[in-house]
Amino acid sequence: MPIINVKLIEGVFDSEEKREMIEKLTDAMVDIEGESMRGVTWVYIEESKSGDWAVGGQQLTTEAVRSMKGGVPA
Repeated sequence: MPIINVKLIEGVFDSEEKREMIEKLTDAMVDIEGESMRGVTWVYIEESKSGDWAVGGQQLTTEAVRSMKGGVPA
């Protein structure tokens, strides 16, 4: 059974966007493994607190990731 673990910073994606992620990630796995795997494909979304992640030594905040998501450089 495939398990897909998605890690996000809290407050960036709303419930509808997370639902869409789950649907599309499941569809991607089914495309690879076959329709019979849909019922046993797990998607787990785990959110971390703002500032608990860093890239290149710089903390990522919810606000910074929202800016990136909107196409504005952080």
